[in-house]
Amino acid sequence: MFHHADVLITHAQALTMDRARPRAEAVAVKGERIVFVGPTAEADAWRGPQTQVIDAGDRTLLPGLIDSHFHLLWGSLTLDNIQGEALTNYAELTEAVQSYAQAQPNRSWLMGNGLIYPIGPEQQVLTRHHLDAIIADRPLALMAFDYHTMFANTRALELAGLLHGAECSPGSEIVMGADGLATGELREPGAFGRIYELAPLPDAARQKELLRQGLVQAARYGLTSVHNMNGNLDEMAFYAALEEAGELTLRVNVPFSVTPDTPPEALSEAIAMRDAYLSDKVRSTGVKFFMDGVVESGTALLLEAYAGQPGYCGKAIFEAEQFTPLALAADRLGLQIIVHAIGDGAVRRTLDGYETVQRTNGRRDSRHRIEHIELLHPADLPRFRELGVVASMQPLHETVSVPGQLWAKQVGESRWGCAFPWQTLRASGAPLVFGSDWPIVSQNPYLGIHAALARQPWGPGLPEQAQSLADTLAAYTRDAAYAEFQEGVKGQLRRGMLADMVLLAGNIETMPVEAIKGLSAALTMVGGKIVYQA
Repeated sequence: MFHHADVLITHAQALTMDRARPRAEAVAVKGERIVFVGPTAEADAWRGPQTQVIDAGDRTLLPGLIDSHFHLLWGSLTLDNIQGEALTNYAELTEAVQSYAQAQPNRSWLMGNGLIYPIGPEQQVLTRHHLDAIIADRPLALMAFDYHTMFANTRALELAGLLHGAECSPGSEIVMGADGLATGELREPGAFGRIYELAPLPDAARQKELLRQGLVQAARYGLTSVHNMNGNLDEMAFYAALEEAGELTLRVNVPFSVTPDTPPEALSEAIAMRDAYLSDKVRSTGVKFFMDGVVESGTALLLEAYAGQPGYCGKAIFEAEQFTPLALAADRLGLQIIVHAIGDGAVRRTLDGYETVQRTNGRRDSRHRIEHIELLHPADLPRFRELGVVASMQPLHETVSVPGQLWAKQVGESRWGCAFPWQTLRASGAPLVFGSDWPIVSQNPYLGIHAALARQPWGPGLPEQAQSLADTLAAYTRDAAYAEFQEGVKGQLRRGMLADMVLLAGNIETMPVEAIKGLSAALTMVGGKIVYQA
């Protein structure tokens, strides 16, 4: 007996990401799986009296979009903060903070995020004095858009015991002024972690409400999976509880966070995360390290000195003798290793560690990853393919780093040709996947797709790094599934695959590139269930 589909999408321009059948017109879904992909004329056999039929009207149908670098709970919790993404100067910042403070009279700490560098008066670096002039009687702490630098007013510094300086972990810094007091600029978590310890988190009910808001945003954009780049057993349990309640509307893969203080035996928690959560929606495959900071604050580790700072190459969070033993232990346990490495010095140190791991433990299908790779020395380019390392990059990061911005000034023009080397890595044979790093930048994947397609060289004679549409979409679907060992179950519109799909509001192949920035999802499906419909 022929079983009718639960959902049938017809008259679509389906880009399946399946190399054997790259295009189709119709997709049928039964339960959580795809049961048919092919021409609309052949799809009628799947139509029954209870089948929900959706006419796509020649719009693009894709596998559900996968964001390969995301912070789901953390990003959702920032939705309650002062939102700085749209602020361009100190006057706008002043108005935003004071309006927020007036609207939240009972909030003991005022927290914000998304600030550009620099946003002080006359484009100065923000100081506690600048923030005191905005509000002085309540603690105020504002995070830069990259979440590697915080700016705090005097009251916040006093409460956190940082005004007179304090000892920090490697790679972090409390910037001190000529008066012997902290300026208010706190670089990296070892400097601003104390403020996060003091600033009260929303209660559990509010956290769940904010997470629901983050999930709604993701569904509206067509995101069906995210690689969550921070986590522990508590966060995994939070997601699992939502899944149990039927409220988790995307799939989340959560690596265990490792710091320089993590002893090898603590990796047992990563194993516990991997073994305890094996559902289709909540999984853990590995561990996450931070090798360095960011270029803007001078905490990224470079091979050569920062422009205008002779002898200064940035800072490492992990020394090689700390990273390599932990990486060896993680690999020996069968865990995937994921490393934040922005500067070319951090990228090389990570690749060196991976090479030692492979030489010592033997080669396996590890799919170890490097996140960001904002600067890459040409000598290290072939090592990605040789070692089987996945390059995970974020197209929107380049748009806030171009000439005229602080990133480009810090690196210096002589190294612009090695900046954000998307196509250079792809052409070398390295696996390349894309994401957003939300809440660092918007989780809107169409802004990322546009950035990948529209990229221009930073100067005459520099490499072309713009991506083709086919490669970009693969980096958000099929290849992103590969990066988390899920290429056999998602990332393609293929019979037997999980029914994760996004129907776009237009035809992405025929619209002008600039129009992609305004694109949206018309329908998002996760496991055969429609989680968003415009």
